[in-house]
Amino acid sequence: MNPDEYCQQKAAASGSSFYYSFLFLPPDKRRAITALYAFCREIDDVVDETPDLQIASTKLAWWRKELAAVYSGTPQHPVGQALAPLVQQFNLPQENLSEIIDGMEMDLTQSRYLDFKGLSLYCHRVAGVVGLLAAEIFGYTNRQTQKYAHELGLAFQLTNIIRDVGEDAGRGRIYLPVEDLQRFGVPAREIIDRKYSDNFRALMQFQVERAEKHYDQALALLPKEDRKAQRTGLVMVAIYRTLLKEIAADGYQVLTQRVSLGPVRKLCLAWWTAVRA
Repeated sequence: MNPDEYCQQKAAASGSSFYYSFLFLPPDKRRAITALYAFCREIDDVVDETPDLQIASTKLAWWRKELAAVYSGTPQHPVGQALAPLVQQFNLPQENLSEIIDGMEMDLTQSRYLDFKGLSLYCHRVAGVVGLLAAEIFGYTNRQTQKYAHELGLAFQLTNIIRDVGEDAGRGRIYLPVEDLQRFGVPAREIIDRKYSDNFRALMQFQVERAEKHYDQALALLPKEDRKAQRTGLVMVAIYRTLLKEIAADGYQVLTQRVSLGPVRKLCLAWWTAVRA
């Protein structure tokens, strides 16, 4: 298996909605975004699948060295080897990729966020800078597209947080800001114990509305001349906003299940959005 095949397998195996949005890209851009996605998955898996925090920290330190090797032309890992020829071709700054590791590392030391400002830093690192890197791969002519891409990354991460409330609580993490829990009268213990209430549903409705505002803000920033080049992001918007609607329609049952869309539905949404972009 060569490095590109490894990244392709990593992306496909995740079952992520992002995989469907990649299908409509030209081969060189599809290869690049798949390698970027595989890099993010590798870093995320270190945090989620390594219970020992010291071992997880050591693994992330190894990835920092591997990232430096990517830019010096001496990577060892298949993902690093896939990325190496692409970082120059698509102008992918090392500091952005390093910041993704910074964001994932926050999960090793922080399991709560007092307010949305603190959560926004986390979202910026694990998703906003990914949006910036993706925009470079997709291409743009107007620099305002960078603002769109960053804002869109934040919206995607907020959606992930909403979808994964129960799953994250099982790992001891609650990304919903403490100030929001207090505002809606939802103790953290109720989330950990998977206890539903009217207050919890009101809290989640607020989270969905916040995410929707970020989608609206992102789309308002996208220059018309870059819409076609950035259509992969628009495909993701269609899939993720549909997911939010499903979560709301299901009564915000995110504590005991992970709401998702089926592959056929994702593919149909991807195709329909791509041809209209």
